[in-house]
Amino acid sequence: MADRYLSFTATAPGRFLTRRLGLPQPAALRRWSPEHPCLPGDLLHLTAGESALGDLAPVLARTGLPLADPAAGPATGRAASPGNAAVAAVVLDATGVHDVDTLAEVHAALHPVVRSVAASGRIVVLGSPLDSPPHAGSGHHRAAVQQALEGFVRSLGKEIGRGTTVNLLRLTDAAAAESTLRFLLSPKSAYVSGQVIAATADGSEAPADRSLPLAGRTALVTGGARGIGEAVARTLARDGARVVVLDVPQAQDDARRLAGQLDGTALALDITAADAGERIAAELPDGLDVLVHNAGITRDRRLVNMPAERWSSVLDVNLGSVLRTTDALLAKGTLRRGGRIVATASIAGLAGNAGQTNYGASKAGIAGLVRSLAPRALAEHGVTVNAVAPGFIETRMTAAVPLFIREAGRRMNSLAQGGLPVDVAETTAWLAHPASGAVNGQVVRVCGQSLLGA
Repeated sequence: MADRYLSFTATAPGRFLTRRLGLPQPAALRRWSPEHPCLPGDLLHLTAGESALGDLAPVLARTGLPLADPAAGPATGRAASPGNAAVAAVVLDATGVHDVDTLAEVHAALHPVVRSVAASGRIVVLGSPLDSPPHAGSGHHRAAVQQALEGFVRSLGKEIGRGTTVNLLRLTDAAAAESTLRFLLSPKSAYVSGQVIAATADGSEAPADRSLPLAGRTALVTGGARGIGEAVARTLARDGARVVVLDVPQAQDDARRLAGQLDGTALALDITAADAGERIAAELPDGLDVLVHNAGITRDRRLVNMPAERWSSVLDVNLGSVLRTTDALLAKGTLRRGGRIVATASIAGLAGNAGQTNYGASKAGIAGLVRSLAPRALAEHGVTVNAVAPGFIETRMTAAVPLFIREAGRRMNSLAQGGLPVDVAETTAWLAHPASGAVNGQVVRVCGQSLLGA
């Protein structure tokens, strides 16, 4: 369903009226397209404190954005004047921030340039992991100010406006950041803001062809025939993957249609079947590289009115099937080394939602699975495990939500609008990327920085 409010605020009368009434003023987001694969404008590289990363310039040069002219402000970036031309993105290296004095350099670096960031721009702050070796023996001081970066990033994301996103990337090695920086500094991350992402020791593999990073790889998407699953399947196929579209037998016509369009295959299967993992493995004797757990259902009702069947059906589809299938495919070696598991959580599982105790429990369980399994899966199988957590996404399901509840869902985030299925798909594709091996055990919200939850 079209967001008429967003369209109205793009008109002169709409801008005037919403400004006078103090109403949200969402900006149309710039999303990826073949014609516009990059943000327009330059990348400004700033530093607060003494960088712990060394020379970041080669990595930034591969993001697709030209580095800002040093004449517009030092390229290593202590400052740039407010009068400078708009920049597409800013990367602030704050890995060397270790006390309150160096934390002040974050303000000094960004304060003069925030107004210079173009609409639908990007600000990425680089921080150090909180458990990395302390600076000058002051471990708790360094941990405190590095943690402070999270509050800073989330607050800036809520005030900056004009469709600009702000995220924090924690890392110990510049090379480990490349895939994530390419994503966060691109139109593909349009609905990802206020997130804290860790990119740790590397198991990444540079693709032979950056335009087709999943070429030669097989991806399976559960619940892939419609909605978000369809968008994920299309995006992975765009990136070169051979896609297997798995959905329930009742949706097999849609699954076959989509698979035919993508030169993939369809698999009609109830993912809750006890032998679902074994049947998938039998269908993929040559192995699997990307497993996307997207299948899910809702059976909303307040707990006092919720029969046991509504509880158990949601938990079985959304969590039980994910646990069983993942265990089976790992045990059988169907997921090849260098593989990626991406599961679908939800902000309902992170923040809670009235009438969704079953759904919230199942999606919180996904987050628990990811954080627990990720280290072991990487160590034993060479496979990363991450999750996407969508917020309000414009689908047929949300189109059926009553008007006022739907409008609240759309506006209660920093971007003041609903996301699109492709936003979840692009985030999934980044996590599935061969060069994203440094990202493991992460739950990334695709919610426009929802005002609900952490």
